[in-house]
Order: sequence, then C-alpha cells, then structure tokens
Amino acid sequence: MAKELDLGLKSAYDELFMDGKSREERKLPKIYNIPISEIDDFPDHPYQVRLDEDMDRLVESIKLNGVITPVTLRKKDDGRYEMVSGHRRKKACEIAGLETVKAEVKELTKDEAIVLMVESNYQRSEILPSEKAKAYKMRLDAMNRQGKRTDLTSTPVVSKLRSNEEFGNQIGESREQIRRYIRLTNLRPGLLNLVDDGKIALRPAVELSYLSEKEQDALLETISYEDATPSHVQAIKMRNMSERGQLNEDAILNIMCEAKPNQKEKFSIRADKLRPYLPENITPRQTEEYVLKALDYYKQYRERQRDRADAR
Repeated sequence: MAKELDLGLKSAYDELFMDGKSREERKLPKIYNIPISEIDDFPDHPYQVRLDEDMDRLVESIKLNGVITPVTLRKKDDGRYEMVSGHRRKKACEIAGLETVKAEVKELTKDEAIVLMVESNYQRSEILPSEKAKAYKMRLDAMNRQGKRTDLTSTPVVSKLRSNEEFGNQIGESREQIRRYIRLTNLRPGLLNLVDDGKIALRPAVELSYLSEKEQDALLETISYEDATPSHVQAIKMRNMSERGQLNEDAILNIMCEAKPNQKEKFSIRADKLRPYLPENITPRQTEEYVLKALDYYKQYRERQRDRADAR
C-alpha cells in the first residue's frame, strides 16, 4: 500500500478546529473569532501590506480553506484589539468578505509586542530596505528598554552594543549591517523611495543619511534634474562637505556632474539659468524634452538661413 503523503495540514486543521477544552488539555492557546472591525493596526507598523499576486493567492486560499494560521492580537485598554502578527491575513479576510478572523489573544507589553511583531515578519519573501530600517530600529529600541532596570544605582543589563550583537545573531545580519539599515530612518522619504527602488545602494544611502533635511531636499531636486543618483564616492564627498558646512546646491550639482566610471559624458545647465526661457507650466520632467525641441527648431532655422545665403 502506498504511504500517505503528510504535508502537516491535517495536524494544523485538527488544532484549528479543537474546542476550548481540548486545546486546554493539550496546552494549546485558545483561538477566538474576533470581529475585524474591532482590530486596529499596530502603531507605526513598518511592513507594507501589498495588494499583489501573493495577496491574491492568500485571498483565494482563505476563501477556500479559511485562515489556517490564526493572527496574534493583544487587548488594548479601550477594549479594542491591536494587531501584532497577521496584517496581511487580516487584509485578505477583508477582501474575501469575512467579518471575523481567527485569532490568539496574548497579554503583552508594548515592547514585547514590538519584539514579536518584528520577529514574526523575518521570514517574508521580500522585505524592502525601508521596512528593515524601521523594523530594526523599533526592535532594538524595545530590546534596549527591556534591558534596563528602573533603580537609579543599576546599569543596563543589556548594553546597546550587546543588543546589536544579540539582534544580529537572531536575524543573521552583522552588527554593522544593522547599524546601516537603522541609519536609513534619517533619510527623507524621496531618497528612501530611491533606495527601495534599487536606484541608490545601501552604502551611499547611509552616507546621505548624515545630510541635513535641507541638503537632502536639494539633492533630491538635483537628482530629478540630472536623472542620476550619487555613487558611494560622491555620497562620501557630500557628507564630508556637509560636516564642514560647505554643502549647498552648487556643490551638490558639481559633485553630481563628476564623471563616473563607464559613464557617458553629460552636459548640465542649472535650472535657474534655464527658467527665464521656459513657459511657466513646464515641469522639471518636461524641461529636457522642451529644450531639445527648441534646439532642434533653432538648428532647422540655422540651416534655412545658411541655404538662403548659399542661394544668393
């Protein structure tokens, strides 16, 4: 007789549909059907809930099989619930038209909830740099708070250095790599989006995180005009000039116009010099096309003038 293939689903289903007494006998957590309308998202949740193909598959699975792995909640002081683990499952249930979701309710402090929330998302197939940055910072801050005693004569049980090491061991990242990701929380949203899109690498992004908000805004404007992002070397130059109080719009433009290895020659004109010749309704993205059309028109005009001169 052929051996029955066991994918572990039978056990999961059996546990999911046990009554309270059976769960208590097997020391399993109680599972409740909680109205979705009574569940609030985790404050400042660092992970995005994307409406992508994975979400479509999750919705179809829930329609067919229900929620196999219950979400994790904690009870709030106002009687509502706070989502700790399961934001994607909750959203999928909403899309599937369900009014309740199977949940385990845990008694957790705020810091315990942060730790569990971050840990429960380690195994995601895709985590953006911005998500890691915010999650790692929240996790380390919580660890540091948990490692401090409240009496005035004590020293922290877990120092910041040891917290970084402990956290790194848990997630398979070096202490330095964790530090780099956390630095990204100092980036302006526009620059952080470029990091998520893969247009700025992690190390130059870390250097740029030391620029002031005003300097980062000026850099974003230059990136838009030049349609280019800074290399690691250029980012280091900007940071060094910023620390000396020498970084301004002109300095950023000069650095961005420096030739990079294997880069084709580029020609740049400052936006304020072009502006008097442009219609008011032309946006920065439309400027290049407008200027090229104007130059082409001028080229044709010169050719007509030359042809007339030759005909005389």
